[in-house]
Amino acid sequence: MHQRSFASVLLCGIAQALTAQNGPVIPTGAMRSTMFNGQMAGLIALDTLAVPGVNGIGPVEYLQGEVLILDGTVFRSSAHGDGAMTVEIEPRTKSPFFVHQHVDSWTAVELPDTVVDLSTLDAFLTTRYAALGQPFAFRLSGKFTSIDAHIVDLPTGTVVNGPDDAHRDNKHYRTTARVADALGFFSTEHKAVFTHHDTNIHVHAITAERNWMGHVEAMRFEAGSMSLLVALP
Repeated sequence: MHQRSFASVLLCGIAQALTAQNGPVIPTGAMRSTMFNGQMAGLIALDTLAVPGVNGIGPVEYLQGEVLILDGTVFRSSAHGDGAMTVEIEPRTKSPFFVHQHVDSWTAVELPDTVVDLSTLDAFLTTRYAALGQPFAFRLSGKFTSIDAHIVDLPTGTVVNGPDDAHRDNKHYRTTARVADALGFFSTEHKAVFTHHDTNIHVHAITAERNWMGHVEAMRFEAGSMSLLVALP
């Protein structure tokens, strides 16, 4: 009797594991509310998301830095007047708009040799997954030829009435020949929520040493050199 009960419980657990699904993509706030309406106070405390499996990206409240959550670890990057940046683990960070997903299982996807930068990655994901009709996180890892990124860095008290105000004080950075993880979110339905109006992806990148991180503006990599994982719903 006990052996049969144990076997039943074991089989049930295996079945649950096999049918486990990734969580939905959850946006908090919206890019348009911050950029056009000046909503810059934090709407979500990221320590509430600092658990294994959670991945997410967004800016720091009042647009004073960038945030990336990678498997539950909250990384915050800040710009400095001398052109330097700091990256620290800071779960107490808040964000005015943010997007995250709890990922139980990543799926490996082979990239064609035509995918070598941000725009061709966007096009590939759109062609392959637009019909899915649902957003998802993805993770691109490997040695990048170059990554161009920015950190929002508004002076305290700045009033934002449009994107020009929000981005006027961005600090721009480039790194080359670095191993890094790029965490992004894909959607054809969330423009001005967590993607810009002219793209279906929003990406942050962090180097393997975890000492360089920002909102990706451009990136390049050699064909066939990257590992792509997607978190399909």
